Amino acid sequence: MSFYIGRKASKLCKRVCAETATEIKLLAENWKYILAGLIFQYIHGLAARGVHYIHRPGPILQDVGFFLVPELGQEKGYISESVFTTIFLSFVLWTFHPFIFKIKKIYTVLIWCRVLAFLVACQFLRIITFYSTQLPGPNYHCREGSKLATLPPPNSVLEVLFINFPRGVLYGCGDLIFSSHMIFSLVFVRSYHKYGTRRIIKLCAWLAVISQSIFIVASRKHYTVDVAVAWYTVNLVVFFVDKQLPELPDRTNAVLFLPLSKNSKTKEENHKLLNGNSGDPAEWI
Repeated sequence: MSFYIGRKASKLCKRVCAETATEIKLLAENWKYILAGLIFQYIHGLAARGVHYIHRPGPILQDVGFFLVPELGQEKGYISESVFTTIFLSFVLWTFHPFIFKIKKIYTVLIWCRVLAFLVACQFLRIITFYSTQLPGPNYHCREGSKLATLPPPNSVLEVLFINFPRGVLYGCGDLIFSSHMIFSLVFVRSYHKYGTRRIIKLCAWLAVISQSIFIVASRKHYTVDVAVAWYTVNLVVFFVDKQLPELPDRTNAVLFLPLSKNSKTKEENHKLLNGNSGDPAEWI
């Protein structure tokens, strides 16, 4: 039994090492795109903090979703965040599954290049919209009488540039149209829908996004228009941006990313190793 476990652990270690070597090479070729996407995440957060300075609380606007969906209350506001966190973490873990599992359809670096491109395009449009018109926030901490509804004038540039996480993210006001949570969730779910392999998970993912839309309105974190605009804007942006990006390479061509040997047997072994299969017929099942 110990020999069997040790053999399995050895194969897993080789698989992880081979996958890591491949991803490092891809990262070396695409690090500029990854870095640019991550930097824009900070710019987006900075823009959201900036609009909080000019946010002015006022009467909550009339909203059809507020009439149709019962209010959860401030003490249950964590429900929508819990659904979002589940979607976020599940997708992140899935993008790293090629390091462990044999069935592989994506490269982690390349899928994140694609995802960050979608996020940047959607967030750029979002910044334009919430700076164009500032609506009175419906969230509890953004209403009249709340000390968190407005930010005092900054004392220095560093105070503006420093984003207090997670407080600055959870208690922001003014960045309403359209929902950032919906941007991330829809981009993640659409990406899994295209590159994922489990039909039941795809169904559950779409149901999770729909439920999150309802919980966002129920917790009064956004108006219904913020969620509605996100649904058609993100889907349209992803559709058109996806057409401009090169398609992800098929993992059956994974051998191209490994040093090619003159020995054809070595080529075959490298190909099997990178795709999660060893020369042992038992591993092909």
